[in-house]
Amino acid sequence: MTVSHTRVRKAVFPVAGLGTRFLPATKASPKEMLPIVDKPLIQYAVEEAVEAGVEVLVFITSRTKRSISDHFDRAYELETELELRGKKSELAMVQDIVPAHVSCVYIRQAEARGLGHAVLCAEPVVGNEPFYVILADDLIDGTGRSSLLQMQDVYERHGGSVIGVERVAPEETSRYGIITPTEISQRLYQVRHIVEKPRPADAPSTLGVVGRYLLAPRIFEVLKNTGKGAGGEIQLTDAIQDLLNQEQVYACEFEGVRYDCGSKFGYLKATVEYGLKHTELGNAFRDYLQQVGADLQKGRR
Repeated sequence: MTVSHTRVRKAVFPVAGLGTRFLPATKASPKEMLPIVDKPLIQYAVEEAVEAGVEVLVFITSRTKRSISDHFDRAYELETELELRGKKSELAMVQDIVPAHVSCVYIRQAEARGLGHAVLCAEPVVGNEPFYVILADDLIDGTGRSSLLQMQDVYERHGGSVIGVERVAPEETSRYGIITPTEISQRLYQVRHIVEKPRPADAPSTLGVVGRYLLAPRIFEVLKNTGKGAGGEIQLTDAIQDLLNQEQVYACEFEGVRYDCGSKFGYLKATVEYGLKHTELGNAFRDYLQQVGADLQKGRR
């Protein structure tokens, strides 16, 4: 039976990181603004949040991330020029990046102190409400329904906090927060323990936490008492482990494909897959890739 809980209206986007793995491309432009075909990563993340019913977008930024706020702001000169040229579809595209009923809030994280600290910076805006945390460089193509909507289903049934997980290769556990799960039903688990970046020999499972969280507001008080963890930073994973002592946390093994766009290889894979699905470019791009494949087989490339 469905249980009624407070509707999730706010989403937090930690976007203050330096994006060093994509230098020099990210020297002057945030990694979240890297395009997948014709939309930046952060826009895909925002669209997923809006689809899930979010009305307030909270961006945790740094001084080098002004292009993110510019992207979601009105561009009156561009809009005027498009209107004068009769480019109605392009005009609608730039005007509808954020729906009128959705507001954007920007909070400066003055010092890079980890994901946990970035989330804590959002407390004045989030207040005493459940909220999403979305990492834009995890681009997730849900199967029919987005990862957030699948997590929302879990929250509506069980309450508590919900984290998105996927099965990772055993040798890659040192790149993720890894949970100790108790299976509730297919693809749904209660989290018994969570540890940040364990060695493969020490990992309690291969269920790794990825960039989607639905968190109870109690996490803020926990974060205030969370010390430095891996990398000398305040880790959200450590705070979730402490939260387990106060309330239940669930793990949703969402259906869909995640592209780790924080890595160059993952970014390239996402570009190819989204290019193939693009309504205008997909067919031509598919023909091109088939020709490339044929040339490779014949040793022409």
